[in-house]
Amino acid sequence: MSQMIADIKIPDSKLALGAAELLREHGNDLLWNHSHRVFLFGALQGKNAGVKFDSELLYISALFHDLGLTRHYSSPDKRFEVDGANAARNYLQSNGVPAESIQLVWDAVALHTTIGIAQHKEAEVALIYSGVGYDVMGENFDSLTEDIRGQVVKAYPRDNFKQKILPAFLEGFKHKPETTFGNIKADVCAMLLPGFQRTNFCDCVLHSPWNE
Repeated sequence: MSQMIADIKIPDSKLALGAAELLREHGNDLLWNHSHRVFLFGALQGKNAGVKFDSELLYISALFHDLGLTRHYSSPDKRFEVDGANAARNYLQSNGVPAESIQLVWDAVALHTTIGIAQHKEAEVALIYSGVGYDVMGENFDSLTEDIRGQVVKAYPRDNFKQKILPAFLEGFKHKPETTFGNIKADVCAMLLPGFQRTNFCDCVLHSPWNE
């Protein structure tokens, strides 16, 4: 029987289950619960706003959105969001998914921390972004009722999430902190990584090889 949480069906197609197996294999309980809450909070916000979206693609995007933090999928030199997006693309390509759908999932995963852009793109991209914002920072917190939030958290517990997620982020990119330049994850490095120094855009401009 399909699992329903807060009147949202958890996709159970072969494609969705395969993606869930990858998260189970390479992730942990923190990422498992967070990724499912992201899907549910995104889907709930989309449903409330009357937005049409592909639930399967939204779910797969949620499952892959933080897989770039894991050792298995982490590259030595790319943003973790891109690592996750590339992993999703490879998985979908290997299952014969159309290119348009693959690009949609790639964008949803790659842009999920990109403030000011993701929310203006396709529904699935925007809803992953809003689902992440809701679960991580409580953005638009009152757009969902306490009862709805409770149903989601009962199914996928937070388990001291606020204290665990920042170290989990750092663990995923502490070997390549330079990839956080220009994005919000530099804040994580500044808080938790000893000796970290931010790259400054103004310095990049003023100290470029150009003479003028």
